Amino acid sequence: MALFIPKPSPSSLPLHHRHHRLLSLSGPRRKSIAFGSRRMAARASLIEPDGGKLVELVVPEMERAGRKMEAEAMPKVRIGRVDLEWVHVVSEGWASPLRGFMREDQYLQSLHFNSLRMEDGSVVNMSLPIVLAIGDDDKERVGGARDVALVGPNGDLVAILRRIEIYKHNKEERIARTWGTTAPGLPYVEEVITCAGNWLIGGDLEVIEPIKYNDGLDHYRLSPCELRKEFDKRKADAVFAFQLRNPVHNGHALLMNDTRRRLLDMGYQNPILLLHPLGGFTKADDVPLDVRMEQHSKVLEDGVLDPETTIVSIFPSPMHYAGPTEVQWHAKARINAGANFYIVGRDPAGMGHPTEKRDLYDPDHGKKVLSMAPGLEKLNILPFKVAAYDMKEKKMAFFDPSRAKDFLFISGTKMRTFARNGENPPDGFMCPGGWNVLVNYYKSLQAEETEQLSAALSV
Repeated sequence: MALFIPKPSPSSLPLHHRHHRLLSLSGPRRKSIAFGSRRMAARASLIEPDGGKLVELVVPEMERAGRKMEAEAMPKVRIGRVDLEWVHVVSEGWASPLRGFMREDQYLQSLHFNSLRMEDGSVVNMSLPIVLAIGDDDKERVGGARDVALVGPNGDLVAILRRIEIYKHNKEERIARTWGTTAPGLPYVEEVITCAGNWLIGGDLEVIEPIKYNDGLDHYRLSPCELRKEFDKRKADAVFAFQLRNPVHNGHALLMNDTRRRLLDMGYQNPILLLHPLGGFTKADDVPLDVRMEQHSKVLEDGVLDPETTIVSIFPSPMHYAGPTEVQWHAKARINAGANFYIVGRDPAGMGHPTEKRDLYDPDHGKKVLSMAPGLEKLNILPFKVAAYDMKEKKMAFFDPSRAKDFLFISGTKMRTFARNGENPPDGFMCPGGWNVLVNYYKSLQAEETEQLSAALSV
């Protein structure tokens, strides 16, 4: 469902150019920007989903009993936790127009071109292959069946995969093209791909019931359709999405609040922030989702972000840590959720090299790739300015290279070390309520580790 909100006067809006979508929000207020001799106004309405229609694959409630009976008679394929997260992602339309796990032609397009070509010749971005791996035994059991039933980690029937196609899973090629390296130690590879089967099975999904995790956070998991309705309800004329997998510090908040102010300066009447933490698989040393969500709620409670203009929701995708390749997926999914602006910073979706002391990806390549990526032309990319702790002003501020010695950069690793050791960061780094959540989390971890060590020594 695409929602269209009445526009402000076109002359007061920022520009959206097909080949240049990196919008600078620094500098003087401007009502229009010229690219050569051509002037265009950005659309203020909520952006259309890829393919023109949001894909929703959950079976209607009155049809579920019949589908379950049908699925019981089919060959069964058991899926893992991360596979279930992908079923969730596809079923709600985050990957629209994709309607299931990729068949081979879709897989090859995604792997080699980072996009899919539609029947009308248009191109949509699809930088990450969304595939389901099976083993030799599964392949033999499926045989020549046309459809299969997918069974979840808990043994429940999750979905039907229709009109299946089975093809070879070349793991080395997939890893090399997705991550740009086959070095050992890539978190998603070790968790999902290394132990996966040698075959991929594609087909159209029919998901029997909405995916729920029953972890106390399901109310945060708004689907693209639900988000679009919420933006409509709030009469948003611009939605700017910010993804993160870390706790929110005051530098993040400075960026988000500054972005909203600049959008207002550019003529929008009611820009809404979509604070959208990633909720699928993350590596072991990342702060767990439940702790992050509690911390985010404290940020709103403490007034660091305005609840009236902020929507906090969980993005259910697993994390690949695949840098510029993955950040395209993150941006594309937000198009389907209704965001027409996407904030991108340093080294998005990146990580340290698993075997060398350096970044795996050039920290500037993510924002550069987003400005050129096929299928993302309609999305406005907002590269954010670097924020650091201003020791003179004792608060988070945008970095000023003319007085670099006054700024302290506090990395995620350093932040976690402070919290783990029970130390306080500099005043003004994070709201007190949010910081207490982190300190309490690491205290509980230390207590668990002490208990486990005591149990091991007593054996």
